[in-house]
Amino acid sequence: MSGHEDLSNAGPDLAAGIPSHTLPEGAMIAGHAHGDPVLVARHDGKCYAIGAVCTHWSGNLVEGLLVGDTVRCPLHHACFSLATGEARRAPALDPVQTYHVEERDGSIVVLGKLDTAQPAAESLPPIKSAVIVGAGAAGVAAGEMLRRRGFTGTIDLIDAQPALPVDRPNLSKDFLSGAAEEAWVFLRPQEWFDERRLTLHLGKRVTRIDTNAHLVELSDGSQLPFDRLLLATGATPIQLPNAPAGTPNIHYLRTLDDSKSIIASATSKKRAVVIGASFIGLEVAASLRARGVEVHVVAPEQRPLERIVGAELGDMVRAKHVEEGVIFHLGQTAKTIALPRVELSDGSTLDADFVVVGVGVRPEMTLAESIGLRTDKGVLVDEYLETSVPGIFAAGDIAKWPDRHTGQPLRVEHWVVAQRQGQVAACNMLGARTAFDAVPYFWSTHYDVSIDYVGHAEKWEQLRVDGDPSQHDCKVEYRNGDTLLAVATVGRDTDSLRCEVAMERR
Repeated sequence: MSGHEDLSNAGPDLAAGIPSHTLPEGAMIAGHAHGDPVLVARHDGKCYAIGAVCTHWSGNLVEGLLVGDTVRCPLHHACFSLATGEARRAPALDPVQTYHVEERDGSIVVLGKLDTAQPAAESLPPIKSAVIVGAGAAGVAAGEMLRRRGFTGTIDLIDAQPALPVDRPNLSKDFLSGAAEEAWVFLRPQEWFDERRLTLHLGKRVTRIDTNAHLVELSDGSQLPFDRLLLATGATPIQLPNAPAGTPNIHYLRTLDDSKSIIASATSKKRAVVIGASFIGLEVAASLRARGVEVHVVAPEQRPLERIVGAELGDMVRAKHVEEGVIFHLGQTAKTIALPRVELSDGSTLDADFVVVGVGVRPEMTLAESIGLRTDKGVLVDEYLETSVPGIFAAGDIAKWPDRHTGQPLRVEHWVVAQRQGQVAACNMLGARTAFDAVPYFWSTHYDVSIDYVGHAEKWEQLRVDGDPSQHDCKVEYRNGDTLLAVATVGRDTDSLRCEVAMERR
């Protein structure tokens, strides 16, 4: 399924009308009306019409799933209201268009566009300022949600990176491979932040937080007051002792500048060693192959990704990379790195013009620890994402929350989870008592093969495979007894959505 196909004239002309009997309860039909791709759906006997294209990555919503009064995108599980078009959950932040639709004389007719409905006004606490530390997935989603919910006070977003906030997953995918221009990786243009009065403080670090005076001090000496504070400081790459960051031709990947540095090496050099067969490491390998670079992957495990997705999908991923020309050195570590050579733990050597290290990340906890927040390999938060200090919240890679699905405190490093936590934290900063209970979700792309994963399974007793991973068509269930912990799918987007809904309802 393409996320960029032209749907503007696909399907029936909904402005001319379709027979009512073709749209039974709980069904949806995609067509076009007034020059736009439009989806009509019937829920509780009523017909709705909304834009048929997801506002995140242009997924075709009719290939998704109706869930109550919403439709979920098959591409990355965004969710939209049938009644208002509102993006109910990330990764989409923008609404879809809604349309006036009538059912008369046995026909369903889409008459024209409706004004975008704003969320109902909420009773807000008397707060005047919100500060968000970290302008990544969680921070930007939180800022947007604060405005969406009617907050009119100041919102300051602080980030140490000088660039506008970026869609980080693409730093290892389309942008790194050369399939996307640089302008495409930014989450939003400057005008978007200006329109929402989200003040960006880029290229600045927080040097001190005074929780008594409710002040955040920045590296330029300025101070920002806050009534509510959100920590969304993300994570930093784990460095290898023999591959320190800043060494020429040794790269780590977290920022736009990191990705651009790897591109510069890939443009001028021919041979790369990727250390680590993580999702990031393998996505980097795929992107470098797209640029014609010879790629060797070095990792200590016997199968890539086996600990996360099991042997079957690990073998599938490895086979796909081998097919594309990647050379694996598994069961090995990099003993010494002295370019243009990398010596492996078995004594063999690899020629390498540059190295990319992808061996994981650790949560950036410095600020949280400096103000005495409760931590345990993450910032401990309650179900509302509030920390041990009232009025201070945490979201994203640093947040460790009481997950109702596993029954355990959980911290994950998924982009969509970070966005959804940012949204929930923003609502609770404004006085809501909304528990964060989303099922974790992430996706990973390797050439033309994408893995979707819902749930969380650090360990499992049973692994059930439906379909054929070697044909890139399968569903893999991870279970403890009768309990479904997680599901990974390849080529089965709707199955992934159904599993997500089933876990939510469990």
